[in-house]
Amino acid sequence: MSTMTLPVAPQLAETEHQLSCPNCGSGVSLDSSRLALDAQRQIEDLQAQVRLLTQKATAAVDRWADYEDELQIMRQQCASQEVARTSTPPAAIQNRLSSFLTSRKSIPNLGQQPQLPSTTPSERDLAAALSREQVLRQQAEGKLDEASGELEELSQQLFEQANEMVATERKARAKLEERVAVLERRDVEKRKRLERLEGAMGRIERVRGLLAPTGDK
Repeated sequence: MSTMTLPVAPQLAETEHQLSCPNCGSGVSLDSSRLALDAQRQIEDLQAQVRLLTQKATAAVDRWADYEDELQIMRQQCASQEVARTSTPPAAIQNRLSSFLTSRKSIPNLGQQPQLPSTTPSERDLAAALSREQVLRQQAEGKLDEASGELEELSQQLFEQANEMVATERKARAKLEERVAVLERRDVEKRKRLERLEGAMGRIERVRGLLAPTGDK
């Protein structure tokens, strides 16, 4: 009786270039590596945008502090000028009042409207300075409101960019984990097929071993 020869199945060659996973040791395809690199680049871009927004927010805070200092100085100047104006000696006020009453009595025609006493140069200067201080104060308050709005807008942008960065990182990580899970599942399936193939080869070898003595007889 002739010995039956069965062909041995060749090993399955993997045609796809793979990288080794550092955690489980299973193969990770280059597509997954490219996906991870793209996600990393997106994260780095978002981090750069966050740093830029942080610098802008810091500059806005510095301007805000400068405006507050300027406004505080203006308030102190207005307060000092107000104190100087209210601290006029009573004697000077009495003299101006007496001169005003005397000028009224010396007018022959009572039907005419009396003229108001002219203000002194110091009072005019004080009024002009007070007006300038009020204008500067309004400008400083406007700048402060503008800086506050800019800071709030930058804070909102920073918060949105941070949320977007976290969401992008989570999506990239989820895709990478899903890809790794698929590759691990394929690796398990390949191992099972290889075990079945090895079991079949073992049975074939046992059959060949049983058939060989019978053929010799």
